[in-house]
Amino acid sequence: MPVFRMSGKGREWVVTRRARTRHLIELGGLVVKSRLVDLPGDDRAAVLYGAFLEFALTLHGENRENREQVQALWARRGSSKSE
Repeated sequence: MPVFRMSGKGREWVVTRRARTRHLIELGGLVVKSRLVDLPGDDRAAVLYGAFLEFALTLHGENRENREQVQALWARRGSSKSE
């Protein structure tokens, strides 16, 4: 079997793609760990996406005090459930 050597640019692309893939798998693991994957119905992807959009609006919103409180609350809950 022939051995292929990648140029520097091609290698960077592979490393970046693998890092992105690993990150996406980790995020998917969080969905499984939180049991959100067990939501009933065929529209669970839409429900999850809507919830993620709501999270993003909260975290990127104008109300900084509320944002910091909510982010701290979510971080505490997330770290208390970590295994």
